[in-house]
Amino acid sequence: MAMVLKKRRKYVLSKWIKTKVLLGNGDARSHIPDTRKFSKSTLTTMLKLYGMVYVKPEIGTHGKGVIRVEKRGGAEYAYQLGTREKGFRDYETFYQSLVRETKKKSYLIQKGIHLVKYKKRRFDIRVMVQLSPKGVWETTALIGRVAPPKRIVTNYHSGGKLMDVKSLLSAHLSESKMKNVMHKLDKLGVATARHLHKKYPGIRQIGLDIGFDHSWIPWIIEVNTNPDPYIFNKLSDKSMYRKVMRYKRAAFKHVRGTVTQ
Repeated sequence: MAMVLKKRRKYVLSKWIKTKVLLGNGDARSHIPDTRKFSKSTLTTMLKLYGMVYVKPEIGTHGKGVIRVEKRGGAEYAYQLGTREKGFRDYETFYQSLVRETKKKSYLIQKGIHLVKYKKRRFDIRVMVQLSPKGVWETTALIGRVAPPKRIVTNYHSGGKLMDVKSLLSAHLSESKMKNVMHKLDKLGVATARHLHKKYPGIRQIGLDIGFDHSWIPWIIEVNTNPDPYIFNKLSDKSMYRKVMRYKRAAFKHVRGTVTQ
């Protein structure tokens, strides 16, 4: 007799939940920026600690609603949303203006990482990690994402430029150091995917957005459990895209087979 099995969760939308889960993994923990729930007291504390933070929606995509917030010394505060920048000398006025930007939705505060730049533009790397047809987690693709001039988010759907990772990193690193960095991305991606999969067995692919500080320490800025595979088709070398789609199709067949059988 055909039996419909309970469908396991494939996606986790809350950035807060994903952060808490990943803090339980030794490999990932040291690469996760300090992240806390948004509140007035938390914002005060984190600005004192770090000077610059990112305020971001707990649930959201494409970099929408991400705000860069700074304490610039003395009693001067500023934030940037998109291309809009606002400065304040009074903390209360600054905070109330920020609250209006959040529209009272659930937001998080994340320690700001001063990212390495490419031609004066911030960049990060999307690391695609997928469960292979044989059931082994693999890093299947890497792509660089460069923010538009004077903007804070790198997301392609918000105007970011997609680049081959080797071309991006070679502007800063020697061949041997570049290989070492890419190996770290591979290792960190697989460790993160395995840990999330233990908690949510329905997950079969993730996309990690990883930025680097000026010591070339990788920082997990965000983890997406429903990453866009089509960005890899923008690269001139289509081999990664073909592999990503092959694994994605295999995952879809697996889900269909386990939901109804």
